[in-house]
Amino acid sequence: MGRSSIPIVGITILLLCCCLVSFSEAEYLKYKDPKQPLNVRIKDLLKRMTLEEKIGQMVQIERAVATSDVMKNYFIGSVLSGGGSVPAPKASPEAWVQLVNQLQSGSLSTRLGIPMIYGIDAVHGHNNVYKATIFPHNVGLGATRDPLLLKKIGDATALEVRATGIQYVFAPCIAVCRDPRWGRCYESYSEDPQVVRTMTEIIPGLQGDIVGNKLKGVPFVAGKNKVAACAKHYVGDGGTSKGINENNTVISYNGLLSIHMPAYLDAIAKGVSTVMVSYSSWNGKKMHANHFLVTDYLKNKLKFKGFVISDWMGIDRITSPPGANYSYSVQAGVSAGIDMIMVPYNFTIFIDDLTYQVKNKIIPMSRIDDAVSRILRVKFVMGLFENPLADQSLVNQLGSKEHRELAREAVRKSLVLLKNGKSAETPLLPLPKKTAKILVAGSHADNLGYQCGGWTITWQGLGGNDLTVGTTILNAVKQTVDPATEVVFNENPDSNFVKSNKFSYAIVVVGEPPYAETYGDSLNLTIAEPGPITITNVCSYIRCVVVLVTGRPVVVQPYLSKIDALVAAWLPGTEGQGVADTLFGDYGFSGKLARTWFKSVDQLPMNVGDKHYDALFPFGFGLTTNSTKY
Repeated sequence: MGRSSIPIVGITILLLCCCLVSFSEAEYLKYKDPKQPLNVRIKDLLKRMTLEEKIGQMVQIERAVATSDVMKNYFIGSVLSGGGSVPAPKASPEAWVQLVNQLQSGSLSTRLGIPMIYGIDAVHGHNNVYKATIFPHNVGLGATRDPLLLKKIGDATALEVRATGIQYVFAPCIAVCRDPRWGRCYESYSEDPQVVRTMTEIIPGLQGDIVGNKLKGVPFVAGKNKVAACAKHYVGDGGTSKGINENNTVISYNGLLSIHMPAYLDAIAKGVSTVMVSYSSWNGKKMHANHFLVTDYLKNKLKFKGFVISDWMGIDRITSPPGANYSYSVQAGVSAGIDMIMVPYNFTIFIDDLTYQVKNKIIPMSRIDDAVSRILRVKFVMGLFENPLADQSLVNQLGSKEHRELAREAVRKSLVLLKNGKSAETPLLPLPKKTAKILVAGSHADNLGYQCGGWTITWQGLGGNDLTVGTTILNAVKQTVDPATEVVFNENPDSNFVKSNKFSYAIVVVGEPPYAETYGDSLNLTIAEPGPITITNVCSYIRCVVVLVTGRPVVVQPYLSKIDALVAAWLPGTEGQGVADTLFGDYGFSGKLARTWFKSVDQLPMNVGDKHYDALFPFGFGLTTNSTKY
């Protein structure tokens, strides 16, 4: 026994060594090795995936229906928070991190451990999140003409988004709004494609500066302090007839390329990770079903290598009414070249439909492999496989003093001075800080929600001052004037009140209530009541500056003769101090209109360069003042 045991032990050791070698070989997975070339990792992972795992990657579901078990059992590739979708009211960044990591743990527990990517509409800062810095909406940022400022805003937004554990933002909107009647016009930087092109500098702010000789069209994200960006809404969303949201953009191919396409070239050159398809149609063809523009042009001609994502229930809206023939919508959307579908709720129906179509060769496997390869490319590039879980190291970035100062600077630079004095010899601005008594009036003077507009805390936005943390214009005025100056606030004073109080001057802040998307479509573009009455009651009797808080140019000609000074403040966000900084001369006015200010809505659409261009305030207009601070 003793003699024969020696070779048996030796054989056992030999077998054990062989097993360990084969086990270690099996454990080495190329796709998990960051030293492997990007395409090697993509191909290695793709060949290991089942059809079920591939289709799961193409699905984006809403937070409300996402659990760690759902992520695990359906191999879900992405989750999003729609407007107002939060872990809890006024949730802390720690609560957001916990939510994202909980869902991520489900994804990581799958056979292949492919991390999910979490997306959110951070369209003017991290606007869904309580206490985040809310920057001016794009309509205001376009007026700054300051690409470097945009890059800084992108950088700050990325840090605040990462502070909550989220890695992907549905921004920037690079629409070229050609008609202010469109309810999304405030999401557009300008009516001029060249201005919009310069504003794409927000993309390297969000994602980081490309280093080295990167191939054209390949997405780029510089690590875990940056986020994947999304250029939207491809293409022609800002050109719909009469500005009706999700409507038809009637324009020639050359017109589409010269007006609505140019900013996409810049976005792709800057390594944008994803592109979102528009709800709208081009000459009657739904963009979500447009193979020529999505696949032939964007992917093949422009060589975009990131992934294409649908809008919210975007494929449903291929049919009229939406969802009338969902199987057809799945086929048309995926065949057009959409890689990730923002389902967002009924994901099992989508998965079943797409699985059936692939198994029955209605949609070829090559189309699925293209979609999944693109999704994996973004996930690999941004380091999600190496750093799938968020930590709390960035929570202090949310609403930081530095970011609020940046937003305050953006507000100052976005303000456009349209009138200053009833004659050039008698300017009203800058206002004196030291005087006996001033009146602040108007529905928007002490209303943080109105100041921020739509896409703030909720999808449609909110009124009042309890939605988040910030400074209203009224409070900014109080903090700016001399301590001896009495500030009287009356939201809608009657004329007797105005006449009897011996005010030195008045600041009237009026505008539009918050709105988003179709709810903002407007054929009349009027200042919300009682704004016109407030203007008349105040400005008929004392010198006044009217500050407009709107997402677009509105009708002002009927009141212009009564007004001494007029300021377009757009939708400035949480840092109302920037408005007071400029009204009182600590900084000069420098903003220039990035949109034409019409005389009458009957002129619309009217854009710079049109033959019959007859603006109240033309594109590029903006009076200037000098700082009196020093």
